[in-house]
Amino acid sequence: MKAMYPGSFDPITIGHLDIIERASKLYDEVVVAINENVAKKATFSASERKVLIEKCVAKFKNVRVVIGKGLTVDVAKKEGCGVLVRGIRAIADYEYELALATTNMKLEKDIETVFLVAKPEFSFLSSSIAKEVAHYGGDIKALIPEMIIDEVKKRLS
Repeated sequence: MKAMYPGSFDPITIGHLDIIERASKLYDEVVVAINENVAKKATFSASERKVLIEKCVAKFKNVRVVIGKGLTVDVAKKEGCGVLVRGIRAIADYEYELALATTNMKLEKDIETVFLVAKPEFSFLSSSIAKEVAHYGGDIKALIPEMIIDEVKKRLS
């Protein structure tokens, strides 16, 4: 079965990468779908994020990266994915993700949403936090995958 892990990934964090790795063990193929979040101004373009993510997931043979356009369920259908994988860090995430999952069920009944709970060491982590730490010159080694730290620092410092 194919699964899709959608998100803005601006930039990808080690928490995102952990969810991708865990999903890659559960599904035959994982499609990481970069979606534009109209509520946020992106630091990296979608094509830049795709390159960064591809560097991070190169070791996973069953993971590929796409740039999604439109509704998540439409992208999942187009990619042949029957499952949406979402990470949950805290109660606030659950409430938001539940609303999204329920909406997606109404839009496309044949696509399921599966929640993977963040490991405790990643439960605080978001792209926004990583960007803020990088912007102020803080150490992001525990936040961002090692292979893209230089690119993130360069853009945000």
